[in-house]
Amino acid sequence: MLKIRTLLAAATLLVAGGLSIANAAEPSRLNKILNAGELRVGTTGDWNPMTVKNTATGSYEGFDIDVVTELAKDMGVELKFVPTDWKTLINGVVADKYDMTTSASLNPKRMAVAGYTDSYYHVGTVPLTLSKHLPKFNSWEDINSSDVTVATTLGTVQEQQAKDYFPKASLISVEAPARDFQEVLSGRALVHITSNVEAATLVKKYEQMAIVPVQEPRSPTPLAMLVAQDDQVWINYLNHWIELKKTRGFFKQLAQKWKLAD
Repeated sequence: MLKIRTLLAAATLLVAGGLSIANAAEPSRLNKILNAGELRVGTTGDWNPMTVKNTATGSYEGFDIDVVTELAKDMGVELKFVPTDWKTLINGVVADKYDMTTSASLNPKRMAVAGYTDSYYHVGTVPLTLSKHLPKFNSWEDINSSDVTVATTLGTVQEQQAKDYFPKASLISVEAPARDFQEVLSGRALVHITSNVEAATLVKKYEQMAIVPVQEPRSPTPLAMLVAQDDQVWINYLNHWIELKKTRGFFKQLAQKWKLAD
């Protein structure tokens, strides 16, 4: 019996030692960020008013840009934006091209391969068309017709939503940097769907566009940052930071600044 206990104790020490070595060999991204003095954030720059890239200056602005700018300031590190697109957004996290992303909709397929922080805002999906086509559409079901073409952007949550919402319609997906709403503006599609926050900015920018007067947005969805799913230390840090900022009213103030307040 004593021999067995001795062997078990030795095995426990070996396992513990192995875990310690593994943990020492792979420190959290939090430690890497603090040691490097730089936070790398992947962002698409094409989701107004969350993340918008100024093509003339190369700088970014928007609700999410203010969020990660505040995060980097609180961490005492420099902020580096890494351009990405919706199709490769998750790949960039998994391949360590950036430490996190600006916000993305929670989605089961994304959750299977990447981690999410706690949510700090939510959106719903609405359809848009040209104002001259509004008489054709009064409901979601009016769009679900074989004579309607619906545009989406490749890799977005709306791409899958369109397949679920409109099985009878013709669907086209465009690849970034092209965008779905451009297909509607050009007449190549009658409708596109996007978040209610982007829809509000689009109808202000393009007077010929309008939100289809559906009864209510569909698929209410929380937004959160994408991170590596195997780094609980980094996820915990971000979650605690989000909770702290929620408590202090930071996200409400940003929502008012960007006219997103409910």
